[in-house]
Amino acid sequence: IEQPTFPKITEMCVKMIRRVNDEEGIKKLVNETFQKLWFTPTPHHDKEAMTRKILNITDVVAACRDTGYDWFEQLLQNLLKSEEDASYKPVKKACTQLVDNLVEHILKYEESLSDSDNKGVNSGRLVACITTLFLFSKIRPQLMVKHAMTMQPYLTTKCSTQNDFMVICNVAKILELVVPLMEHPSETFLATIEEDLMKLIIKYGMTVVQHCVSCLGAVVNKVTQNYKFVWACFNRYYGALSKLKSQHQEDPNSTILTANKPALLRSLFTVGALCRHFDFDQEDFKGNSKEPHEINTALSKKQQLIGKDKADQGVSSSRCDIGKISGFAFIQHPSLMFEQEVKTLYNSILSDKNCSVNLKIQVLKNLQTYLQEEDTRMQQADRDWKKVAKQEDLKEMGDISSGMSSSIMQLYLKQVLEAFFHTQSSVRHFALNVIALTLNQGLIHPVQCVPYLIAMGTDPEPSMRNKADQQLVEIDKKYAGFIHMKAVAGMKMSYQVQQAINTCPKDPVRGFRHDESSSALCSHLYSMIRGNRQHRRAFLISLLNLFDDTAKTEVNMLLYIADNLACFPYQTQEEPLFIMHHIDITLSVSGSNLLQSFKESMVKDKKKERKPSSDEETESDSNSGSESEEEPSKPRRSRKRVDSDSDSDEENDINAVMKCLRENSAPLIEFANVSQGILLLLMLKQHLKNLCGFSDSKIQKYSPSESAKVYDKAINRKTGVHFHPKQTLDFLRSDMANSKITEEVKRSIVKQYLD
Repeated sequence: IEQPTFPKITEMCVKMIRRVNDEEGIKKLVNETFQKLWFTPTPHHDKEAMTRKILNITDVVAACRDTGYDWFEQLLQNLLKSEEDASYKPVKKACTQLVDNLVEHILKYEESLSDSDNKGVNSGRLVACITTLFLFSKIRPQLMVKHAMTMQPYLTTKCSTQNDFMVICNVAKILELVVPLMEHPSETFLATIEEDLMKLIIKYGMTVVQHCVSCLGAVVNKVTQNYKFVWACFNRYYGALSKLKSQHQEDPNSTILTANKPALLRSLFTVGALCRHFDFDQEDFKGNSKEPHEINTALSKKQQLIGKDKADQGVSSSRCDIGKISGFAFIQHPSLMFEQEVKTLYNSILSDKNCSVNLKIQVLKNLQTYLQEEDTRMQQADRDWKKVAKQEDLKEMGDISSGMSSSIMQLYLKQVLEAFFHTQSSVRHFALNVIALTLNQGLIHPVQCVPYLIAMGTDPEPSMRNKADQQLVEIDKKYAGFIHMKAVAGMKMSYQVQQAINTCPKDPVRGFRHDESSSALCSHLYSMIRGNRQHRRAFLISLLNLFDDTAKTEVNMLLYIADNLACFPYQTQEEPLFIMHHIDITLSVSGSNLLQSFKESMVKDKKKERKPSSDEETESDSNSGSESEEEPSKPRRSRKRVDSDSDSDEENDINAVMKCLRENSAPLIEFANVSQGILLLLMLKQHLKNLCGFSDSKIQKYSPSESAKVYDKAINRKTGVHFHPKQTLDFLRSDMANSKITEEVKRSIVKQYLD
């Protein structure tokens, strides 16, 4: 098991497998590749091939330890689903072989350790093997049923390193899934598991407690019904909490809570975890006392009170722990999330920009865990419903539960969606998880999430943008037209996301990826819309309308949209030709209006500020100005200066216009600001012309009313053509819109006007 590994092969596998949720073509390729590589049955005599396969899989699992294992689950689900109706199931057979051989390898490794001096020290390879077994158990727990008794002794592992804790946690997660599926397990085996889990709960920290209580919940609730055993543990910690609370109430100024902080947190966390997995209001627990307990509700109230007391004591570092504990109570009693105090607290944490990142993440985790638990309950209710279809109560229970989940998400939806604009990727990650779960369960109308998902599709992290894109594809399948309806709003929101994650505020936000592809950030959105000609044209016109001077769009957003328009994955000639045609229309109106308004402001100012004796000079100056304007107002003319123009002529033109300027510099700045949209359109048109190799005659001949087949030819893109609007980039980097108006700045704007 400690054979040498192949880092390059592992790295390649990691890169490939992470694209399991990409578009259909790539998804299919990934599935086929790993089916051949991992999930094809191996001949029984070829032990060497099986060992290589196990080493490769566990290497990849170990390499993804910090980024999560969603890819493995998705891959396995895809492959097993593809052969559901087949008579021969090679993937299922391969999975059985892999699981059996992984267990065998672990046992051999244990034997080798017993002969060495490193007894009790678990290697990364062993952790990877057990983690891989858990991933198989998560998708097909039946594969591990016969190995449950082999796994149980690992609960007694002596913990001295992080790897040891990971072994215990993964074994607990495996047993939680597998033990309820065992047919007639021995009482000794079950009692041993319960005792081992209880020892771990009492001895170790929060992570171990969480997984062991979860495993204990599955064993007791589904198999042994040994509620007295659980009740004893609960009383141990609940009694400690009651004692601390009463002491604090007797003397609020006492430092007892601060002095007993570790014990307080441990008791709170353990009681909270127990309340998540056991309903202490049910009859099985009420038998332990003469009066009803209402423990879960009381516990949540107590947690709120203790949370306040602790804040008063200045122990602010514990707020995340309190947040986690309250999440446990809400899973068992979701109605508590409707209480005004909880609503105000959660919404303020999510919306407050200055709030701790960890606290935001904990609130999002609580919502995520609640939705995951509800999803599991609903799936179980569906399975039960199919077994006893005549009992309508089961369906009603599911409907009630679903209705409550929907109501809860409506309360927190806006704040969760706004978390997409957070600078920290971890906050965006959990917010996206919550929204994905909400949409998958059909708890809200998807149209309100579409622009936010479009925005998240531009996230720099591939896993997040792939997940957001996948949600958009699912919405588009069910509700045709929703994506197009919210496309422009989504583009604007994606700019907000890019602003939030821009690490250097002085650098303008760009709309393409800074890698070899230089693809548009919103390329997936465009690829979804481009198939429908009517939707595509409406989308492109809406984007070009933002460049109109009446739209008052900020310059950096125009640059961002121009970048996307320059880099969209156009496939036919009609697409860029349509854009260039409408750029000409926009320029002929907006460009001329802009120049005319600037000219009029000069003439008006001159009449007010100059003496009548200089009228003749004014007329001459304005005529020379209008001659300069005539060229740029016509979009199809070349903007190159005539060869006979000299530097002195240019200086004379600038000086002539400078004399006509009013003292109030606001119109100058407004012109410089608004003209950026015109300049960007001119640059965009030139870029598309260069990129696609269009001639002037082809651009002029194009008519959008012609048959689509005329311009249905594929584009021959030229390589090495990049969109670089230098004037706009300089304008943004120099912050001209907010800079002090010096003579030099004035001359620069006048030159821009004359050009």
